[in-house]
Amino acid sequence: MENPSEESPARWKSLPSWLLTQTANHAHRLVTDGFTAVNARGYHYRLLAVLEEFGPASQAALGRRSGIHLSDMVATINELADRKLVERTPDHADRRRNIISLTTTGKRQLRRLEKQLAETQDELLAPLSPDERQRLTELLSKLLDHHNRRSATPEEPWR
Repeated sequence: MENPSEESPARWKSLPSWLLTQTANHAHRLVTDGFTAVNARGYHYRLLAVLEEFGPASQAALGRRSGIHLSDMVATINELADRKLVERTPDHADRRRNIISLTTTGKRQLRRLEKQLAETQDELLAPLSPDERQRLTELLSKLLDHHNRRSATPEEPWR
């Protein structure tokens, strides 16, 4: 007779989709907790990183490059501007729009967020060797690239 306290593994627990989802849940929690510890959110990191990489830009361009929906972009910019991490200036070519720039304080905050994110990656990937981490990243990138290509539309090729 089978012991009722022993659980046999569920079939879905070995499915890649299940494993990816469960791991993504842990990753999201770790990243969110890490950013919260330094008084930030993921959108803050994404916006600051895009500004550093591409330079000053309009809200619309920042939305396209960061993947942050325009309805969330205004609130994110307001939060960062209130903390003097970004600066808004009128666009000389079109006075109806603003150009957003990264401040020196914003660059320092970006470094703090990158440090926090590196610590989070280490925590998430703790049981893996450096080679395993690299291989996992390569495989996840391959999967994501494949599905992004399949779902991209001509209007959103980078989606």
